[in-house]
Amino acid sequence: MTKTKIEIEPLARVEGHGGIKVEIKDNVIKDVQVKILEGPRLFETLVIGKTPEEDLSLVPRICAICNLSHKYASLRALEKALDIKVPAVTQTYRQLMHHGEMLESHSLHLYFLALPDFFGYDNAVAMAEKFGEVVQNALALKKFGNKIMRLMGGRMIHGENPVLGGFGKLPSRESLLELKEEALHHLDFAMATIDILAGLEVPDYLERDTQFICLKPPHGEYDYYGDILLASDGKEYPLEDYKKVIIERTVSHSFAKRSAYNDRPFTVGAIARVLNLGDRLKGKAKEAYDKLVNERWYRNPIYNNFAQAIEQVFSLEDVVRIVDELLTAEIPKIVKPPRGSGTGTGGVEAPRGTLIHHYTIENGVTVDADYITPTAMFLDDIEAFIRKSGETLLAKNEMDGIELKLEMVARAYDPCISCSAHLVTVDFE
Repeated sequence: MTKTKIEIEPLARVEGHGGIKVEIKDNVIKDVQVKILEGPRLFETLVIGKTPEEDLSLVPRICAICNLSHKYASLRALEKALDIKVPAVTQTYRQLMHHGEMLESHSLHLYFLALPDFFGYDNAVAMAEKFGEVVQNALALKKFGNKIMRLMGGRMIHGENPVLGGFGKLPSRESLLELKEEALHHLDFAMATIDILAGLEVPDYLERDTQFICLKPPHGEYDYYGDILLASDGKEYPLEDYKKVIIERTVSHSFAKRSAYNDRPFTVGAIARVLNLGDRLKGKAKEAYDKLVNERWYRNPIYNNFAQAIEQVFSLEDVVRIVDELLTAEIPKIVKPPRGSGTGTGGVEAPRGTLIHHYTIENGVTVDADYITPTAMFLDDIEAFIRKSGETLLAKNEMDGIELKLEMVARAYDPCISCSAHLVTVDFE
C-alpha cells in the first residue's frame, strides 16, 4: 500500500518532546514538519527586572543538559555589558568547566542515543548484551564529564559556583591531578571509538548541500567559544551583528523559532566546528580527524555523530593540557563590575552548536534579553534533509522502515528540544 502520511511522535532518543510529520501525495513529498511540542517557557521575559546575578541563576534552567553552556554564554554577555575583564586564568578554568559538559553530553548522545541505530538495536540496554564493554566504557566516560561539571559548577546541574568575574571556589591541586589521570585513562576508549566508527556504513539517502556556522575561537587553536561567527562560505561576522546574520522567523507548527543564513537553512554543532576549524586540531584529535573526515561530511549530517567522537578526543586531551597549565598558575580573584549599565552579547559552542545570549542592563537590572539556541538554528536544516531522504527513498521505492531512517536524520543533530522551546516574545500593553 502506498503511504500518504508518515507521523513519528514522539521522536525517540532525543532531549525533549518533538515529532516528525511527512505528507505524500501522488508519490511526491508535499510537506515536512519537525514539530516542537513543548510549550514556550518565556525565559527572555522571566529575566526582565532581575539583576545580572539573578539572570545567571535563572538561565541554566533553560536546559538540564546544556546548563553550563547557558551559564557560560550568559557570563560572557553580562561581563561585556558590565565591562568586567576576567584574567586569562579564569577563562582557562571556564574552558575546563565546559569540557565537562561536552564530554557528558557527547557521550550520552553518541553511545546511548545514536549508536544503537548503527548496531541495529532499539536502545543501549539491548545493545549491552553484545557490546557490553563499549556500554560500560561509555558510562564511565559520561560519569567523568559529570564529575568535571560537579567540580567546576558546584553541583552537577544548575551549579552556582561560576559567578560574574570568576568562580566562588576553585578545585584543589589534588582534584586537578585526579582529572588529568582520568582524562588520560579515557583517551584510549575515545580513540577506540574512532576505530569503531571508521568501520560503520553511513547511509547516503539524505545527502544534499548545506551551510555550516560556528564561533571562531580568539586564538589559533580549536575551542568552544568566540566573538566571531564563522560561516563555511569563508565569511566572518562580529557576534554583536548576529541578528543581521541569523534571520529568525516563526512557523505555525512549532513552538520554536526557525533560523536562516543567506535565506537558506544551515547547520551548527560538532560537524560545523570540525568542518570549519578541523585544521586547528592537533595530537590524537588530529589523528581522529584524518581517519574519519571526508567530502561526504559536507552533505550528510549523520556524520555529526562522528564529529562528536572527534571532539571527545579533543576535550580529553585539552583537559590534560589545561590541568598542566593551572597547576602552575596563580589563583585568580573575582573581578567586580565597574559599572551597572551596558549591553553585551556572549557566545559559546554548546554541545549541539552555537549558543548566543544578549542582554541590556540599566542601573543594575535587566531591561532586555535575547537567546538563540542551536536547535532553533538547525530545525530548518533537519526538515530539508528529511525531505531529501523521503524523495530519495520514494524514488527507489524503499519505504520499508522509512520511519527509522527519518528519525536517524533528526537524531544525528542531537536536538535539544527543551532548549528550543522558550523563544517566544510576549508584548504587554
